[in-house]
Amino acid sequence: MTPPDNMLALCAVLFGLAWLGFWLDTNAIGKRTSGVVWVLAGAMLLSNTGLIPLEHAVYNFIHASLVPLAIPLLLMKADLRRIFRESGRVMITFCIASAATVTGAVVGYFLLDLGDIGAKVAGVYTGGWIGGAVNFLAVSQAVEMSPQEFSESISASSVVSITALTILVTLPSFALLGRFLSPGNTAGPGPVPGDHGAASPPLLRLTHVCAALAISFAICAVSKAFAEYLSVPGYSILFITLLSIVLANLAPGACARLSGEFEIGMLLMYLFFAAVGAGTDATTFIASALNLFVYGMLIITLHLAIVIISARVLRISLPEAIVASGAALVGPAPTAAIAVSRGWTELITPGIMCGIFGYVIGTFIGVWVTSILS
Repeated sequence: MTPPDNMLALCAVLFGLAWLGFWLDTNAIGKRTSGVVWVLAGAMLLSNTGLIPLEHAVYNFIHASLVPLAIPLLLMKADLRRIFRESGRVMITFCIASAATVTGAVVGYFLLDLGDIGAKVAGVYTGGWIGGAVNFLAVSQAVEMSPQEFSESISASSVVSITALTILVTLPSFALLGRFLSPGNTAGPGPVPGDHGAASPPLLRLTHVCAALAISFAICAVSKAFAEYLSVPGYSILFITLLSIVLANLAPGACARLSGEFEIGMLLMYLFFAAVGAGTDATTFIASALNLFVYGMLIITLHLAIVIISARVLRISLPEAIVASGAALVGPAPTAAIAVSRGWTELITPGIMCGIFGYVIGTFIGVWVTSILS
């Protein structure tokens, strides 16, 4: 049992859980279920069995300080000009997919009784299934979701995301869908030209990492001061996102040359997931997760139905529809993997670009959905 006053021992546990998540992400089990799920589950197990505390000042520090710091680090390469230049027709389909996510979230909100957190969950799921985990996290902060509510929401959504990924991978195999939509380039898996294979290990240069951290701290400080000046301190995360995007587009060359900042941002996020899991009461979680799972599945079902029907009307090919939908639902990296596995090499870059664009817009749309439903 970790004594509540032994902060160093608790930090060792949290970093160990983050390491476990990253390690599992490189193995088959992690790629199928996401290391995030294991970080949350492991932290929840440790805290609910009394091995680490359910409440601690370290968790509050991570929520209040490290989460905002991670946002600029993860958005420094969100160059909108490159995104629109390289995404082509897939961007149009991605915008339809994003609107479909909003539709599913709003319809599901009125069909299901989600309790007092319904509007918050709707916004968080919208942001997460337009962008990714960074938006999921940012929206939860902006709408003031508690750690308990966040843990319930992301745990239920993780199962839904895995289901969505499985559906996207198997959809091209359905002959009926192939006849309903244009098959496009459906050549089977084969060798992939260029540099779309395994990524080279990131370079962690201290000059780059220190510069990125200094910039991120500055963005967070300015955003917090501006939000407090406008008397909307809860929305400081939105100003952090906005300033990060402005920087990435005012100095795209300088940001592109940075290396290692994304990896540091991911480390901070995994520490956040560990802290969230540690602060989650398992009894309350089990009672709430099933309802949120049903809600998430409803969103995904409506999302896919709208994308497929729109693709039919607009004569968008099946590969383009799947890549655009994947960029929204599961993010750029899994979408690129789907394109590679199917031999759709010309859709790898558009899929990645649309996924990054989702990071840019997901937080704003998610917060907007919460505000209109509240």
